[in-house]
Amino acid sequence: MRVYARVLRSGGFGRLWLGTSVSTLGDGMTFLALSWLVIDRGGTAQLGLLGVCFTAPVVLGGLAVGPLLDRLDKRALLIGDSLFRAACVASVPLAAALGEVPTTLPFVVAGVYGLLKMVPLAAFPAAIPQLVDEPDLDGANALESLSFSVATVVGPAAAGILVGTVGAPTVLLIDALTYLVLAGAAATLRTPLPPRRSRPTDGTAGQPLRTVGRDRVIVTTTLAFMLFNVAEGMLLLVVGPWLVKHELTGGAASLGLLVAAMAAGEFTGAALAGGGHLGRASVRRIGLCQVGAALSVLPVLDVARPPVVAAAFFGVGLLSAPMTVWAQSLRMRRIPPELHARSFAALRTLMQGTPPLGAALAAPLLTHAGLATSVLTMTVLAGAPGLHLLLRPDDHVPPGARRATSAR
Repeated sequence: MRVYARVLRSGGFGRLWLGTSVSTLGDGMTFLALSWLVIDRGGTAQLGLLGVCFTAPVVLGGLAVGPLLDRLDKRALLIGDSLFRAACVASVPLAAALGEVPTTLPFVVAGVYGLLKMVPLAAFPAAIPQLVDEPDLDGANALESLSFSVATVVGPAAAGILVGTVGAPTVLLIDALTYLVLAGAAATLRTPLPPRRSRPTDGTAGQPLRTVGRDRVIVTTTLAFMLFNVAEGMLLLVVGPWLVKHELTGGAASLGLLVAAMAAGEFTGAALAGGGHLGRASVRRIGLCQVGAALSVLPVLDVARPPVVAAAFFGVGLLSAPMTVWAQSLRMRRIPPELHARSFAALRTLMQGTPPLGAALAAPLLTHAGLATSVLTMTVLAGAPGLHLLLRPDDHVPPGARRATSAR
């Protein structure tokens, strides 16, 4: 707890962390609200399309975010992004108030969300080394993961209740307000967050992917996360809602509880990793957790016992969160600071761009092959790369790599 208290007192990190936590809370509510709007109208196929809209534009948006972070103040970028997305999400409750929500509008909102998703996902971690000292990176990265986990525990669970009481459009209005909270938090930062002006001396300026591509640790962990995210995209975007609709009871509330169970696991895992209770970041530990998370998917098959299904979601979150914390700390320590912005944007774009493959794969698998085949596919996709990391760890620091330093 001392680590977390110290990090939260580091400059403006605490305020920015709070703003992103509130905004993530709204995002968790929005995913469920849009999913419920779509599944009531179009069934499994439309749900898969929504999942693709949520995630596929991430690749296009991520390609633009890196250059923007190299040229613009991260604080200003976060404010502009938050204000624009607040207006976009608010269009659904506005349309509902004026009459009826157009059939295509949820997909448009999901597409905008996916297109701009990398703005906070790249800007906030790129700002962390400028807001905290190097020894506190694990704690700061754990807090970022914790904020996501806590928000997604409360968000889906609250949305599951609110959708049934006040309706999905009102839930989306709440999300629009959370974007305004993030914009306000970023505006309160007293110190700008400009791009790093220093340049590498080895000719790697403007070539972050080529530079990072020489680091086998970064490459192998990124590929492992990309495959893991395919499996997680299957589970969260399609299989979870399909289970609630066809196998479990409770409607939207049950879907919220499943997502909240995973987020509760993520909260626990991130807290343990960031506090040092699971050791310092290493490739071997990442691989071990990834294999465990993959095996945790298997109890989803026990649909006759909903608590077992919820426990499976919890287990996936519990073991996947340390992976995220450790991998992000490894990147911050191994990648030169002047390459952080573009590298984080590029790497997170690669990783966040694979869930749509899972969403597109899960719908036909469920329809034509059934739940068992879908679950086994998720387990193999998530577990095989983790096994590779576990059996072939590579923790060396590449020549010329520089550790992140605070720029406060």
